Amino acid sequence: MKIVVIGGTGLIGSKTVTILRQRGHDVVAASPKNGINTITGEGLNQALAGASVVIDLANSPSFENKAVMEFFETSGRNLLAAEKPAGVRHHVALSIVGTDRTPENGYFRAKVAQEKLIEASGIPYTIIRATQFMEFVGAIADAGGDGKAVRLSSGLFQPIAAEDVSAMVADVALEAPRNGIVEIAGPDRAPFNEIVARYLKAVGDPREVIKDPEALYWGGRVEQHSLVPLGEARLGRIDLNEWLRRSRPGG
Repeated sequence: MKIVVIGGTGLIGSKTVTILRQRGHDVVAASPKNGINTITGEGLNQALAGASVVIDLANSPSFENKAVMEFFETSGRNLLAAEKPAGVRHHVALSIVGTDRTPENGYFRAKVAQEKLIEASGIPYTIIRATQFMEFVGAIADAGGDGKAVRLSSGLFQPIAAEDVSAMVADVALEAPRNGIVEIAGPDRAPFNEIVARYLKAVGDPREVIKDPEALYWGGRVEQHSLVPLGEARLGRIDLNEWLRRSRPGG
């Protein structure tokens, strides 16, 4: 069947496109680079013509609170409006575990707004909430950096490899719509500060990781279970050690 992947040239999108094509589907890797833009609407109607499934992996170029909200609301409205006349039978969107539990985080608020648009659209859907990607752990450490130290919460953290995310997104896209949420996470669950300390040691970063209950994550306070699934979740196969091994040159 025809599947359109919005953000199909990005970290998760490019891998998802490859998996679905290997399974024999007609996949459109949609992005502004390819003349398909969910903000302006350019190329949307043509891309969605005859599509059975749309996977929305688009991401805001700016994480500033107002800009990220405008991005997800505008992109979501334009995409969902174009899906209705196209007869799309399953809308799949990637969101974040705990996005409704950290209201001080502007990016999370924008993802909540996106989810609400999907739920109200009338189009059959599945929202996939993922934990943080292992590929972003370095950036998370930098965001918590304070000179020669990194200050991080001891709240639980369960990062997932992009490879696992893409495989699970592809699986969900080929399943019947849930009209609800599926949560996915990595196999390792440990305090935030401990996992980041393991990562920094593995990559030879000498910074000390300091456990700080007051440390914020992108502007939001992290409680014990803010960023991990509270109930059933599909778990990835690649743990942190395996991901680190694969990430090394020649790994």
